Amino acid sequence: MFDTPGVYVREIPSGARPIAGVSTSNTAFIGVFERGPVNEAVRVTSYGEFERIFGGLFAPGEASYAVQHYFQNGGSVAFIVRVTAGSPATATVTLQDTGAANVIDINASSEGAWGSNIAVGVAVEAGATDMFTLLVREYIGGRVVREEAFNDISTNTASPRYCESVVNRDSELITLNQIAGGLPEPNNVGSPAVAALTLDALLEAPLAQLTAMSTNGTNGTVPGDAGWPAVASAALRGTEAAGTGIYALNAIVPEQFNLMCIPDAVTLDVTNNSQLGNMVAIYQEANTYCRNNFAFLLVDIPGNLDRTNVIANWIAPLGSARGPNAAAYFPRLEGPDGLDPLNPRSLPTSGAVAGLYARTDSTRGVWKAPAGTEARIAGGAPEELLTDRQHGPLNTAGLNCLRAFPVYGVINWGARTLDGADARASEWRYVPVRRLALYIESSLRRGLQWVVFEPNDEPLWGQIRLNVGAFMNQLHRQGAFQGASARDAFLVKCDSETTTQADINLGIVNVLVAFAPVRPAEFVVLRIQQRTQTAA
Repeated sequence: MFDTPGVYVREIPSGARPIAGVSTSNTAFIGVFERGPVNEAVRVTSYGEFERIFGGLFAPGEASYAVQHYFQNGGSVAFIVRVTAGSPATATVTLQDTGAANVIDINASSEGAWGSNIAVGVAVEAGATDMFTLLVREYIGGRVVREEAFNDISTNTASPRYCESVVNRDSELITLNQIAGGLPEPNNVGSPAVAALTLDALLEAPLAQLTAMSTNGTNGTVPGDAGWPAVASAALRGTEAAGTGIYALNAIVPEQFNLMCIPDAVTLDVTNNSQLGNMVAIYQEANTYCRNNFAFLLVDIPGNLDRTNVIANWIAPLGSARGPNAAAYFPRLEGPDGLDPLNPRSLPTSGAVAGLYARTDSTRGVWKAPAGTEARIAGGAPEELLTDRQHGPLNTAGLNCLRAFPVYGVINWGARTLDGADARASEWRYVPVRRLALYIESSLRRGLQWVVFEPNDEPLWGQIRLNVGAFMNQLHRQGAFQGASARDAFLVKCDSETTTQADINLGIVNVLVAFAPVRPAEFVVLRIQQRTQTAA
């Protein structure tokens, strides 16, 4: 209603709700690590952060080496899920007051033998009634590798510097539990021995003068132990009800992962095939989980296989895991071991390939095959050098190969999914085509959440066509689809033909999205003809 003559402005909603593309290369690693939270997906963005939280390289398993390769080859975001098996234990120590009464329990921040390398020191100033200083050190080979100091913390629960609150909030090495109100007895340092009065005195103290954690910190059962094959499958797979193993990734919502690596799955038994069924079960469950979450699985190769038996003894038995949402790379890599530099180590491929995927996605797009002369692999060389004749049967069976070429070095020379064997004639033969489809599906699923409970009629259908069409057109301009025009590249249909009255009565709106992907030039044919001068 207008009361005064004049010009009035009214804003009219455009109906445009831009659809943002989701991530494409956030990688989940499920495996055995030296330390860190158990059955909890922790987001890390660098190898340094991984070292700080999970301890870096861990010789018994393969997952830590895969994480190192991931960041080395261009990866940027990883979700780390540490699993344990057997009976892992946490290193502990109990501090007493001067009357030998227990006052504080200190535990390593996570299970594992690493906690037995921790020592703590206490300093109490003269006349203090409830304030003390705590020094925490981690030693390797008698050398301090990490150190934390908590100055003037209190045993008084009403204090803003209450020891439990401060230490448990800020420490990455320990957790603290106060069991009585007395002050812990200070360490004796100096010569002659006197009670430490300040932090400076503690910092000068050698390991022998600090209070060491107990040696009962244990890793439980890890790869290489006799009992590992019996417990590995259950530990890595986990259960959905408990949110363990693979299913720990349920807790990262609203974030999502796009790639999954389980390098420790092939450590069950590399001397024979007695554990083949358990290894296959891990990858089959992981493949199902990935399929339900629009993600892609990278399958590792057991260490006892070569080009003559890898298809029959590993790829073929994968069963349902041999699908469009998975790929495998052969052979394994051989490279330097950061824990034993003089002896090379056999390394899994999944981490390096995941890093390559991430690098390619950021520079070229998810629709570009992560293969070719630009797809260099760092961190190791192929354990088996393949010729073109040897590569051929593996490629036609859907197994991608890592090759060493002059000038280019170690590169990935394959772009097929595990559903990409010639005999299968699958429309999802190629990795970039499948990953592009997953990207579109996941982006549209998230970008159309606003549609739920809107009136199911032509105005809604028109908005859906507008927003989905804009998203697909942007991908076409970036080179994701074939066709010179949008009409040739993709189709978005949402109208009375896709959504009938019966669908409307059921509360369903149907959207048809079709696209023409750009498939990789896997075989380049050069036709050369000799012509005479007259013909020319």
